[in-house]
Amino acid sequence: MMPTLTDVEAKEKKRARQAVILQCMLVGVVAGTVSSLVSTPQFVQAVLIGGGVSLLNGVLLAWRMSRASRRPAQDAQLQLRLLYFYAAERFMVVLALLGGVMVTLGLPTAGILAGFVAGQAGLLAARLVLIRIN
Repeated sequence: MMPTLTDVEAKEKKRARQAVILQCMLVGVVAGTVSSLVSTPQFVQAVLIGGGVSLLNGVLLAWRMSRASRRPAQDAQLQLRLLYFYAAERFMVVLALLGGVMVTLGLPTAGILAGFVAGQAGLLAARLVLIRIN
């Protein structure tokens, strides 16, 4: 028996939520590790801010995926255009936030990027692991 569309949507929403939670946990672990290794609180703050940008990216991805699933699936070209638009939107948001944070706060760039990369790695790993589990 094939699962209904609502079952698939519910599973995808659950996976997206779990991915963001795992992403949050990984950023916390990296920030804690950095805190124990580096004595400057600015570096830890930079890691947390970079991870926060990554978390925002994960939340935006989950939100846009849920919005895309609400549209009728009959128009494949519209769905594809929306997915491209959502990807470009996420890219621009991340670029603007990372650039803005680096320029305005004066925190260590390596810390911001380390937090962002940790968050993105968590998002990718969570999506891969959650697909296998569910």
